Amino acid sequence: MSVIFSQRTPGRRWLSLWPLALFLLLMLVGGLWIWQAWPQVMLKSALWQRDVNQQLSALLNAVATHPERAGGSLLLLSFMYGVLHALGPGHGKVVIATWLATHPSKLKSSIVLTLAAALLQGFVAIGLVVGVLTVLQLPARLLHLSGFWLEKGSYALVGGLGILLCWRAIKRLRALLRKPVFIAFTPRHVHHEKCGCGHQHLPTQEQLHSGDDWRARFMIVLSMGMRPCSGAIMVLLFSKVIGVFSWGMASVLAMAAGTSLTITSLALLVHTFRALAVKLSGNKAPALWRQVGWSTLALAGGVILLVAALVMWFSVPQPVGGLRPWRG
Repeated sequence: MSVIFSQRTPGRRWLSLWPLALFLLLMLVGGLWIWQAWPQVMLKSALWQRDVNQQLSALLNAVATHPERAGGSLLLLSFMYGVLHALGPGHGKVVIATWLATHPSKLKSSIVLTLAAALLQGFVAIGLVVGVLTVLQLPARLLHLSGFWLEKGSYALVGGLGILLCWRAIKRLRALLRKPVFIAFTPRHVHHEKCGCGHQHLPTQEQLHSGDDWRARFMIVLSMGMRPCSGAIMVLLFSKVIGVFSWGMASVLAMAAGTSLTITSLALLVHTFRALAVKLSGNKAPALWRQVGWSTLALAGGVILLVAALVMWFSVPQPVGGLRPWRG
């Protein structure tokens, strides 16, 4: 195979990327608008959650006397609480949005990640209450303390995930920058899938998504689901006091389903925008530029997660007698 070095006009190359530039500009404008409107969204979300929380307490009391009448309303309202709760501030949205925006991932695996994390968060809350109050029969103060350290642990996992992504991105960048760059090839022999040469001509889908391995996915699910929802713990405590703990567990699982709906919608949105950006860029930039660009983006995602983990770690308030029902 002979190698031919060819030159492309830089001006035409950059002009061909104008759809991607326009898309990024629109994304920037939209992001600034959301940034301005976000405080009002958070305020409305907190007010809605407070009202729903009061209604949940009333429905739990109603379930204790008339479960056949109030049970369905309790589950429906719990689902709505989960949807609204996921709109509030929380590190899970930062983790999944950063991961999907900076790493190639199949849509199915992205949805599985969000569902697994939401269910894990519900089961962690149930397991924490059962383990501390029923199995170990410890006071509620230690329940709050356990939730505090689980929250700390989830932020530590976010930082560990950021370090892992940074390390992988740096390795890829070093390997890419060491390789010689060939612009064009003139093959002496044309290979095809049945030519019998024994070579692999194209990477498989599994190899294309090799960066999306089980270690990163496992850390994402743990970091998102390890911290129990304080609203779920409050529901479990109240239901245990009035003797309807099974309904409390069902309510928490309905909350998890609502949370998964919101986070999955966010994942679909990020996945769609990323796919659109890739489509607009096409193959108009050199292959090495594209690989270096995506690796640099992955490095930026790891740095974002690491910084977010440090900020959240040092901003966690010390546990006191009450719960923090509006933090996700």
